[in-house]
Parts: sequence; structure tokens; C-alpha cells
Amino acid sequence: MSELAASDPRTAVAAAAIDLFARQGFDATSVEQIAQAAGISRSTFFRQFGGKEDVVFADHEALLESLPAALDVRHPDPWAAVCEVSLDVFRHFAADPDLARRRYAIVREVPALREREIVMVFRYERIFDDYLRRALPGIDPLDAVGFAALVTAVHNHVLRQLLRGTAKVPASTLRDALDDVRRRFGVLPASDAGDDEVVVAVFPKRMPSAEVARRLAAELG
Repeated sequence: MSELAASDPRTAVAAAAIDLFARQGFDATSVEQIAQAAGISRSTFFRQFGGKEDVVFADHEALLESLPAALDVRHPDPWAAVCEVSLDVFRHFAADPDLARRRYAIVREVPALREREIVMVFRYERIFDDYLRRALPGIDPLDAVGFAALVTAVHNHVLRQLLRGTAKVPASTLRDALDDVRRRFGVLPASDAGDDEVVVAVFPKRMPSAEVARRLAAELG
């Protein structure tokens, strides 16, 4: 389990619930059964969750709550920070692929859960977008939302490879894909790209102006 959600007690209850949903079906499983399997009271369950739908996405809720603080301390390069946190989210689910695959199968079977999943994806994207606007004052909103959307889409594509298969998908697969995202936006530093040549004050035309300003300020500071 990743550090982002490791301390949240809801994740243990969610694991017990997912196990019951996988064996009995979502509709056939009661809150009382979940509480008993998790070793908590019914009232405690409802203090932690609003209902059965909420327990399915407990890991996501814990991750979403922790993301803003994680982004703020993660990396001096805001573009890299978004990618690193995306990798942490992937690692969280890849740490227990069997559980992640059972959750995915349950969500696919229940229309209301599929709709909730779509909302979850948008919330990740919105957090990344908001962070970039805070971290890079003056950024073109299209650059912020475009980068956030592409990182989220690439993350979900690689995660689905893990969820739909039986083989392990290493985090390096996502890292390489996210490096390509930064390369497309012109925000992958030469050192990360494996290029030892240093060119002073020369930037790709596609690099967002806020990133040009940030790098110049860093060099002059």
C-alpha cells in the first residue's frame, strides 16, 4: 500500500467489503455483513461511509484527500510533481493487484458504480489542474487542464492494463508514458531525457510560457 493512503482505516474495511462483493455480489451483500467481516459495528460503518457505494471507492477517497498536500511537497518541478503523484496512485493499486482486479470487476457489473468511477477520474484531473495553476502563476489555463487531462488519461490507460490482465505491469511502464507526456508538452528537462547537452535560454516553442518563466527564474535565482 502506498504512503498516500496507508494510514486511512477505511482501506481495511474496503478490502473486507470487496471480498464479500466478489463472492456474494454487490446487491446481495448487506452493510451488516461488511461490518461483521471488518470487525466493526454497523454504526461505525456509517460513520466512515455513507453506504455500500462509498466503501467500494474508499481507497480513492483516501488518495484524493491526500493528493493536494503530497503535490505541494513532492517536487520543485510542478510538472514532474503531478507525474510522481500519479505514479504513487498507480503503485498503491499495483501493490495488491488481486484486490484491485476484484474491485474493477465489481464496478464493471454495477451501473451506479461505473458512473461513480467517472466522477472519481474527473476529481483526480481537477486536483492536478488546480495544483498546476497554483504552482505556476500565469500558466495558460489550457496548458494546465490539458496536462492534467493527459496525465490522468495515460495513468488510467496503464492501470487498465493491470486490471484487465493477469500479468504484472511495472510502474516503469507508466513512468515511461508520463515522460512522453512531459516531452509532448516540452517540459521534460534535458537531464531526464538523457541528453547531456546544455542549451542556455533556448526552449521548445510548444513549452508553456509559465514554464519558461519558472525555469528562467530558477536559473537567475
